[in-house]
Amino acid sequence: METAQKRPGMAPKVAVAAAVLAPLTLTACGGACGGASASGTESPDLLTIQDYYDETQDPIYHSCARNIGVSIEISHVAGPGLIPKVLQQSSSRTLPDVLMLDNPDVQQIAESGALSPLSDYGVNGEGILPAVVKAGTYAGTLYGLAPAVNTLSIFYDKDLFRQAGITTPPATWDELRATAKRLTGQGRYGFAMSTVNTYEGTWQFLPFMWGNGGTEQDITTPPTVEAVRFLVDLQNDGSMSKSSIIWSQDDVIDQFIAGKAAMVVNGPWQIPALQEQQGVNWGVFTIPERDPSQTTVAPLGGEVFTVPRTGNQARMAKAGQFVKCLVSSEKQLQTAKIKQMVPSDPEVAEQAGEENPALAPFVTTVRTARSRTALLGPDWPKAATKIYNAVQIALTGKAAPAEALRRAQGEQ
Repeated sequence: METAQKRPGMAPKVAVAAAVLAPLTLTACGGACGGASASGTESPDLLTIQDYYDETQDPIYHSCARNIGVSIEISHVAGPGLIPKVLQQSSSRTLPDVLMLDNPDVQQIAESGALSPLSDYGVNGEGILPAVVKAGTYAGTLYGLAPAVNTLSIFYDKDLFRQAGITTPPATWDELRATAKRLTGQGRYGFAMSTVNTYEGTWQFLPFMWGNGGTEQDITTPPTVEAVRFLVDLQNDGSMSKSSIIWSQDDVIDQFIAGKAAMVVNGPWQIPALQEQQGVNWGVFTIPERDPSQTTVAPLGGEVFTVPRTGNQARMAKAGQFVKCLVSSEKQLQTAKIKQMVPSDPEVAEQAGEENPALAPFVTTVRTARSRTALLGPDWPKAATKIYNAVQIALTGKAAPAEALRRAQGEQ
């Protein structure tokens, strides 16, 4: 397992900040944000690739390079440094030929004119989950696609369930609350999640808000009030630690591994770390909804690949072929195995879930997952800030859930 922090919804990578997703201000590019490539050469047979992954993805890059007959230069940028670097590259017209972005960033980068439509290269998202296509779309145009994605489910300790006489995972909020209360005791919380005051806290709260019918367009509606109240009730029961307001997702999984939490909300990127733990007998189930009739709606995480407007049409065409290769069924499955993610093609995702049962609940959840920018586009960060602020106000007891949401909604 990599020990670096992860932004919500990102696959494991080097040093990705969970708290930074600031609105971007890129210079409008018009016809091109390039001219000279990031490598400083105009050769049409050399592509520059930029991401915030580590070297584990490189074999897939090299395979696609061989497939389309180019050589490549790969630049791995530490997560917090990627967007500042993109800003600088846009200004100096040295954007890479292929750029990977966290999916919520696509809207803001595309809005600046720095990206070219994937349709220019015969890439239309056919066969890809609609939510994945939506995540890479701005103003009706597809600019990026993800080979694989992630979302949230609940990891649980099978031994603790057995000892408590619990035979099946909870399927509703009431059952989750009752199960958490039953498993709490002896230095252990029944339930844990991150409610930290960053986008990570919002990411973890969204399945409860969205699944109950809440919307980021107005966070004061009754469904969102109910979702916040549910977390407050868990905390008041003593089933969820008051420290959740400062815990990251990595902190939460550490609590689980240490036996201090029986159920935790987290993502599939934690699977390798859990597989290394000899003393933890764990399983995964989908996040329950308030009512059995409701559909699970969790946020869609993961990274998309884009083709920046570099001004070099020959290289942009090759870059388009490269992205097309990355999102092929074969490469989706390879990426999913390397990154513990869910392939973006539903049929390939089913295969991945069959081969890796621990991934199966995430495969199920991804079917109905939503892009965070689906409703608000580039304005999503403002809403995300209001959401985590409201949850913090309520969990710290500064205001009841309804009032906490009203206060946060009124923030500018």
